[in-house]
Amino acid sequence: MSGDIVAGRHGRPRPTLEEVPQEYAAFKIEQRGIDLIPDAERKMRPSGLFWLWAGAVFNVEFFFYGTLIMAFGLSVPQAVAAILIGNLFYALLGFASLQGPQTGTTAFMVSRAPFGQNGNRLVALFNWLTQVGFEIEGIFFVVATVILLFSLHGTSLGTPAKIVVIILAALLQMVMPLLGHATISKVLRYLGYVFILFFAVLAGFTFNRLHLSTFHVKPVSLAVWTTALVLIISVGGLGWTENGNDYSRYLPRTTRARQTFWAAALGGAIPSIVLELLGVFAFTITTKTVGIAQLGVPQSFPSWFVTPFLIFAILQLLTINTIDMYSSGVTLQALGVPVRRWGAVIIDTVVCAVVTGIILFHGNFYKDFAGFLLYIVVWLAPWFAILMTDWLLRGRRYDPLSLRSARDGLYWRNGGIHWPAVIAQLVGMVAALMWINAATAFPAYTGPISNDFPGLAGGDFSWAIGMVVGAGVYLVLGSRGVHKEAEAQAQLGDA
Repeated sequence: MSGDIVAGRHGRPRPTLEEVPQEYAAFKIEQRGIDLIPDAERKMRPSGLFWLWAGAVFNVEFFFYGTLIMAFGLSVPQAVAAILIGNLFYALLGFASLQGPQTGTTAFMVSRAPFGQNGNRLVALFNWLTQVGFEIEGIFFVVATVILLFSLHGTSLGTPAKIVVIILAALLQMVMPLLGHATISKVLRYLGYVFILFFAVLAGFTFNRLHLSTFHVKPVSLAVWTTALVLIISVGGLGWTENGNDYSRYLPRTTRARQTFWAAALGGAIPSIVLELLGVFAFTITTKTVGIAQLGVPQSFPSWFVTPFLIFAILQLLTINTIDMYSSGVTLQALGVPVRRWGAVIIDTVVCAVVTGIILFHGNFYKDFAGFLLYIVVWLAPWFAILMTDWLLRGRRYDPLSLRSARDGLYWRNGGIHWPAVIAQLVGMVAALMWINAATAFPAYTGPISNDFPGLAGGDFSWAIGMVVGAGVYLVLGSRGVHKEAEAQAQLGDA
């Protein structure tokens, strides 16, 4: 650590932002974790952020999400509406990426401002579990795809072989997260180009076999449609908000906010819309797939196309897990686990391999996954709303040193806990559970408002009520104290 020393909140010295420079280069293990990224290492451009997200989301998982909402019984127009409306929420990812260039640190280090260092541990734990859940989804899909490939070519894998596949998949998925941000950005950009061409071929097969008669299927109720909508929101814009600043922090601090916003929002939304619509139209061809329903490949596709498709699917699934695994590693550090980023990646790898094995041999993947997607909204919605409310109350400014500091920072407060945010988070989660419909998931649960709301019985508006209540409670309980902290921050900046 080098640089000048200035007085902290309690009179103790505060180091400046002059971190020891480190090399930022692709295909070398990144040493940064939740560090404040110095200006010299911020070499990303908005176009790089766009292609990072586009390369991750041009993924077979999003093709599957289109087929998944059709399984709810939606008509094609209803599915199209859910996809177009649901993907507007990538604006949330854009907003959740704006703090990274300013602070130079990760999402759950920024989250220390509203919650306090110790209060933040609760939501950081929720986020780590969420990231690991998506990683397990990806590894499960990879393993299932490998098993299918062998089956299509006349070989049935036994239990020992499946265990080997799980271990190999888990080891492969840790390579890019270990190498870090520069490698992830470069690889995802070029893979994005390849995946666009590949899905163009897939689109050609789909539209050549499209059955227009299926467009006239009787629509489901509005309540059922809201469940499809919340799934699209969960896997899309809201579901990525906790990753936003982990990647935008490598943008120069002089990057215009609108450039950051549109790079993240459009980088996620464009491929998400395209692939989910493609999944909807593929579902109209036939509900019979080549044996792995989660990839949604119709039986009518030519056999010479299916094998390359599945091989590409494996690469894509490992790629999207890179985003989750990198973020879960820095979240573990923000949680307070004394481990370097590469050590956190290894922890995730072991957890993913073990849980994937349990699900593969003893679980019910579809119910477990449906429950996961519906329930993560319960904590994500209020957390995001509290984070954005806090950011606006502070005049869209943070003190990066206080985010990194402990007791001498502006955000320490009473024992490291900012109770207005913690209370708002808990109340927002309870409110979200009041209007959730997870009746077909595990564990099955339907909130009392969802059951009894006139005209919308069975509807799911957990995302909306969670955000509104979380933001409202925080605004009432925390605005006065946050304004005082913003004034103190301004005084530090003038010192």
